[in-house]
Amino acid sequence: MIFTPDTRSSLVMTADMVNTLPGTASPDLDGLVDLDDLAAYLRVHPYSGIIRLDAAELDAIRRIRPRLRELWSVDRDAAVPLVNAMLHESNAVPRLVRHDAYDWHIHATPDDGPLADRILIEAAMAFVDVIRADAYERIRVCSADDCGAVYVDFSRNGSKRYCDTGNCGNRMNVNAYRQRKARESD
Repeated sequence: MIFTPDTRSSLVMTADMVNTLPGTASPDLDGLVDLDDLAAYLRVHPYSGIIRLDAAELDAIRRIRPRLRELWSVDRDAAVPLVNAMLHESNAVPRLVRHDAYDWHIHATPDDGPLADRILIEAAMAFVDVIRADAYERIRVCSADDCGAVYVDFSRNGSKRYCDTGNCGNRMNVNAYRQRKARESD
């Protein structure tokens, strides 16, 4: 599935943000507890503009995670009102920008807007592309029995079933192999 580089990047950033929720990549652990966790996320997924890295910003970002997670819980048609609400509530005004090492791409909020709004809008704009491309079947939750991590299937044939947060694919393949061997020996 081909998406523009900024859409692909935004989808990965969104999945990684969702996977900080307890019950996704880790059953009981929250991956966004303190400012160190937020700083680590921002090192992997840098955002332009003002970043305060304070408790209020952390709290605001923690509050948007369930809304982002909801995008993985619905189908394409049900995602549309969610995306529209995110864009509307954040007063998104898309514009083309070029900065740092990035070629032309879309920003939909001012650089001094709250980081939580920028994250929410960037996710919404990426999901606009997914919806318009009729590629919502690529928005997935890991098929491993013990994993709730989310991901976007960027594979050519759309056959990816497991996330990249752990060894889910290997673990499930080993389990299936052991079950087959156990049935054969019975």
